[in-house]
Amino acid sequence: MSQPPVRTLVDPLRKLLRRGARAHASNMLSKLHPADVARLMHHLNEEQRSEVFSMMLQEDASRAADMISELGTDQAVELFETISDLQIAAVMAELSSDDAANLIPAMPEELSERILGLMEESESASIEGLLTYEEETAGRIMNPDVFALEEHVPVSEAIAALRTSRSEDLEMVFYLYVVDDRGHLVGVCSLRDLLLADPSCELTEVMNNHTTSVNTGTDQEEVARLVARYDFLALPVVDNENKLVGIITVDDIIDIIREEETEDILLMAGLGEGDEEEVLRAPIWKNALLRLPWLFAAWIGGIIAIQVISHYEGLLTQVAAVAAFIPIVIGMGGNVGTQSATIVVRGLATGSITPGQAWRVAVREVRVGVLLGIVFGILLAIATPFLIDTDAPLGLIVGLSIITTMTLAATVGTSMPILLRRFGVDPAIATGPMVTTSMDVLGVLAYFFIASSLLAVLS
Repeated sequence: MSQPPVRTLVDPLRKLLRRGARAHASNMLSKLHPADVARLMHHLNEEQRSEVFSMMLQEDASRAADMISELGTDQAVELFETISDLQIAAVMAELSSDDAANLIPAMPEELSERILGLMEESESASIEGLLTYEEETAGRIMNPDVFALEEHVPVSEAIAALRTSRSEDLEMVFYLYVVDDRGHLVGVCSLRDLLLADPSCELTEVMNNHTTSVNTGTDQEEVARLVARYDFLALPVVDNENKLVGIITVDDIIDIIREEETEDILLMAGLGEGDEEEVLRAPIWKNALLRLPWLFAAWIGGIIAIQVISHYEGLLTQVAAVAAFIPIVIGMGGNVGTQSATIVVRGLATGSITPGQAWRVAVREVRVGVLLGIVFGILLAIATPFLIDTDAPLGLIVGLSIITTMTLAATVGTSMPILLRRFGVDPAIATGPMVTTSMDVLGVLAYFFIASSLLAVLS
């Protein structure tokens, strides 16, 4: 039976909460998937979110934990502030170790210490073990509860072991990881191959010993690229001695890809790092403060452009029609620069463009810019006499200006992120403002230089 869209449930839930009809509200929530409840929480005020969380806790701590895992870190910690330490510990115990390790650093230090102290030693030790790894690495996001068997175990015993294992040990049952007697990862066997194999065979005979794994220190973006490239459902994590220490599953990878893409988009918008919900709920002054530096850079570029235009005031007095084409020259250049920059920034972020390939891609984009400039330059040159009646060779001026500006834009747009990355600056946050500001100045400068030069030669 299909569920109604979440947005249609927001108003009914709000009405039930306002009327104090907790039983009806609880009944509504019980029919929803925890992920849908998490989406509902984004539309509720602080008091309503607290009440919904309280009802879910009363219903089932595991469902409350599933809902918490779908929320942003800040919103989850905000909800924890409304319940007791024992209740927080109960929810944390239901979370996977990697999800719990993501929340602990976001809590006040005293609270996190109390919660870890209230949890069972095995659970807290697992979380603390993950916290020893750097943030945004495979070690931090892995689940240490991984099911593995030694290579000389017969297939029949392996199947029996799977059947009798605890559900929490089977984070990804589609793969059975195989280790040697010292815990080193030596192979992997799919569940299908295991079921179809001769029961008397040893795992070493049916496993695939060409196993792709990642080190605990591998960046989470590289992990996401590997999973996307090879369509893995899970990826084993090994330490520096190649010992199997955890597993990263595809659902975690989807979250990583979403977080990284959101972060890059927010950085390109000048809103800093963080999640989308945090930005939407942030105070107005904070959002304005985050955007201010990059808008100030664009403002400086505008001031320089004004100075360039003022320098050529005599030209504008001589041929006033020149001013009419400033917006299209700058606008076309800015668009090409932004498009080229986006391709390179995205390629560098996803790994589809390596540092060694970057300049080759840049040359290709510049050639595209030249071609586009020629097309639009010719079109504008032809259209100019029909747009403005003037004796000046304005068609030739604007045509050459468009070609020059679009070529410059493609050059700046492709080289800027490459240079920024080389100097250790994140291209996602700095490329947009740098390209826009540069093209405001270079576009005006190129246009007036070409106009003044041609008019001087042809007059």
